Amino acid sequence: MKTVDLYRASSVMAIGTIISRITGFIRGVLLVAALGTALLADGYNVANTMPNIIYNLVVGGALTAIFVPQIIRSFADDDGGVGFTSRLVTTISVSLLALTALGMFFAPALVRIYAPEFTTAGFENEYSVTVAFMRYCLPQIFFLVLYAMLGQVANARGVFAPLMWAPILNNLVGVFLLGGFLYFVPSVRADTITDTQVAVLGWGTTLGAIIQALVLIPVVLRTKFKLRFQLGFAGLGKSFKLAGWTLVYVVISQLGYLVTVNVATSAAVRSAQEGITRGVGFTPYSNAYLIMLLPYSIITISIITALLPHLSRLVIAQDFPEVKSQLVRAIRLVGVITIPSAVGLAFFGPLITEVLFFGISRSDSSYMGYVLSALSFGLVAFSINIILVRGFNAFEDTKTQVVSIFIINLIAVALSYLALNTVDNEYVTICLGLAFSISYLVGLIITIQLIKKHVGKIHFSLFMGQHSKLIFAAVVAMGPMFALTRIFDWHGLLTLFLVLLVSASSYFLVAKLLRVAEISMITELLRSSRGAAGNKE
Repeated sequence: MKTVDLYRASSVMAIGTIISRITGFIRGVLLVAALGTALLADGYNVANTMPNIIYNLVVGGALTAIFVPQIIRSFADDDGGVGFTSRLVTTISVSLLALTALGMFFAPALVRIYAPEFTTAGFENEYSVTVAFMRYCLPQIFFLVLYAMLGQVANARGVFAPLMWAPILNNLVGVFLLGGFLYFVPSVRADTITDTQVAVLGWGTTLGAIIQALVLIPVVLRTKFKLRFQLGFAGLGKSFKLAGWTLVYVVISQLGYLVTVNVATSAAVRSAQEGITRGVGFTPYSNAYLIMLLPYSIITISIITALLPHLSRLVIAQDFPEVKSQLVRAIRLVGVITIPSAVGLAFFGPLITEVLFFGISRSDSSYMGYVLSALSFGLVAFSINIILVRGFNAFEDTKTQVVSIFIINLIAVALSYLALNTVDNEYVTICLGLAFSISYLVGLIITIQLIKKHVGKIHFSLFMGQHSKLIFAAVVAMGPMFALTRIFDWHGLLTLFLVLLVSASSYFLVAKLLRVAEISMITELLRSSRGAAGNKE
């Protein structure tokens, strides 16, 4: 795959991801407007996050790390891979259906693990509502697996776009659900929400996941790949053996995430006990994290989704220098978007969240902005790390990357608990953002050292010169606007629009003057995206 082909393959996915993130933002904004940023919202978010946690623990990481390369290899089988893929999809889906039932039964225990201080005296309503939300949301596990499995089959067949577009339907269901809830129930708390209202929110959220999965069935059928219901483990031994180290990787990641949720909800309960009304806890963190992921999602996910099958083929062909070349190209291209995004989020985090999250006080929304600014320092390192992990995946090496993720999470966990026990409760969530950033900055150094066993040493000079130019361009472009907004206390939608317009235009101009070659490649990607959108029908 030539570099320009990679960009073109990414263009439709980028459009879908942009629309998905926009609709996701709208959904998140409506959620904050409906449930606020305090403990009721934390309960909903913990419950709605649990299906993703369990899914990732059991099979999520193995899908991209193991099963895509294995599916591609199975195409050489006499039946074109139909038998292998059918057994894989069926066996995993049925297994997760059973796990979903277990999760619903043990929902109270899950709440006590992830939000232990919800069991504190005086917070019984928060605990019972969170358990109810979790039981309504946990059936999403099965449909998340179905969506991911069908999407990976489509990716292996060279069809990338639907995997990015399906979540839009999920988000739209959430938008209508939360918009309707906000209209009929404009004000609600954990001690006033009814059982019916909890059920509507819970089952409505799960409905979105169901639609997201089912819409991919006709997509796979159009690839002429005839999946069938076929239980069995024949031929799956290697896949599950390789998935073992991926499971270790994911377990480490999820344990780190458990600490984040645990610390955030504990800080929220302790803040409430101190009479702090400003939203502190898991909801501000999760919303800030969602915004931080936007630039990563637009460019990084689009690039690496198209890149992974190509890297797998290069590894099979033993063209290792080209694997290294493709990884470096992806890092350089992704930096064109993630670097100015990181600088912009660091400078204008509070301004962004004040505009996006209406219906709450300015202090609540600006608090999320400070969390966002703290997270922004790790955005570039996080994106590069994900690209390099895809390199490991192409070599079917799930063992080596465990070292990197262990160190990343060890640093994050240590800093998170340090913040919980030394920092004022109202600032703990901001410190969680800093813990994320520091852990990935250190982890990047480790990951680059580890991947040299496959592709040779990736010297920082291969991309740091270009990244330095991009950082300089971003600071020069955005620094004056940052100073003006701080001096004159500018805020509001018009200010944000002006900041984005001036900063983006200035950044691309300065970067072009610095002769950053990838700027023109981004322009080509955008042109391809417009063409892809026009030809989509």
